[in-house]
Amino acid sequence: MQRVYEPQDLLEGELLLGMLASEGVDAHLTGRHLLGAIGELPALGLLGLLVMDDDADHARHLIAAYNAAAPLPGDEPDACPGVLLC
Repeated sequence: MQRVYEPQDLLEGELLLGMLASEGVDAHLTGRHLLGAIGELPALGLLGLLVMDDDADHARHLIAAYNAAAPLPGDEPDACPGVLLC
């Protein structure tokens, strides 16, 4: 297995884990159980996304594309321009 990405926090790690799974890449988020000991402090390198060696390049490409994505102009509602509603 190869460590392909170091998420900033648990939320980013879980989002990327789900995204990779939706693309057929089996991934593992390591370090998630270590975060409870440090509370809300930065993960400090504890988190890592691991994938099988054969999937490493594909996973890196998917993560780079995911991080580079931006909302399409005109996708926001007229009542709240510039505000992303989830």
